[in-house]
Parts: sequence; structure tokens; C-alpha cells
Amino acid sequence: MAKKLIGKMKLQIKAGQANPSPPVGPALGQRGINIMEFCKAFNAKTQEMEPGSPCPTVISYYQDKSFTMDIKTPPASYYLKKAAGLKPVGKRNRPKGAVLPGRETVATITSKQLREIAEAKMVDLSANDVEAAMQIILGSARSMGIEVKG
Repeated sequence: MAKKLIGKMKLQIKAGQANPSPPVGPALGQRGINIMEFCKAFNAKTQEMEPGSPCPTVISYYQDKSFTMDIKTPPASYYLKKAAGLKPVGKRNRPKGAVLPGRETVATITSKQLREIAEAKMVDLSANDVEAAMQIILGSARSMGIEVKG
């Protein structure tokens, strides 16, 4: 008999760094999911990824307290900031894009870097080929104030 799905939740967790402390522990605990089992499974699945890269994760949890997780690739903005070499700033010590995108440019990347990002994100994008994926990533770059050079 098929398991009865109770619900789904989305979390963004750093690769290889899931632990029972907030925000992961409380979010899972109130839904009756075994926190340590989730942390071990998540860390095992993300060990090949770059440590600390944010991973959007969709967790489906069932009536028998079991769960499944779908781990996506890090956001395009993470890859763009990394490729552009933006340094952490601000209260939370995170890299920032442009305050006025379209009017100011905070960094530049090459079209080769854009292609690499598009190829990495291809599994999560609704693009049929790499060229279409590059256009999607190019739009994200423009909205962050990152210019793409030849």
C-alpha cells in the first residue's frame, strides 16, 4: 500500500552542514520527522557538493513519519556571485549585487563562466538546451548588476 503524504516543506540548507539546531531542527520536529536521520541523510547526499553552498531542499513527509527529500542545485545568484568574485558586505556578511541594477554594474563575468553556470543549473531549469539556460542565467545576472563580457 502506498504511503499517505501529509505535506511538503522547503528549506535552504548549506551542503554538508545540516544539524539539529535552528532553523532545521524546529522545522522538522514540529512535523514529526526524525531530525538526526534527516541530518545524516542530507549530509551524506551533499558530501560531493562544495561545502557551505546553499541547497534548496523539498522535503515530503508521510503519515508513518518517513520522509523523502529532493535536493536542488544552489541558486543561480550563488554561482554568479562566486564567479564574479563579489566580497561579503553588510550586516550578515554576505556578497551583494547592485543596489540599482540596470544603472550600475558591480562586477563582470565572461560568457564562458555564464555557460558553466548554465550547465550546472541545467537540471533545475525549464530550458531545452544550454543556450536557453544561458539566457535565463543572463537575466539573473542583469538583475543583480553583473555584466557579461564576450
